[in-house]
Amino acid sequence: MRVYIDEDLCIGCGLCANIEPSVFEMGEDNFSHVIGDVTDDNEENTHEAVESCPVDAIKEE
Repeated sequence: MRVYIDEDLCIGCGLCANIEPSVFEMGEDNFSHVIGDVTDDNEENTHEAVESCPVDAIKEE
């Protein structure tokens, strides 16, 4: 699985970074950014972050 963030939709709530900080990080611009790869160890939390995004800004491929 690969994830990316639609920057036009992200509202910078930080929920994804709280759920899986090895994949998502809040940047200095106050928006979320993908900083790591999805691995077997973090795939479940990453999927939870995708599903938890209040504006559906995180996309899975």
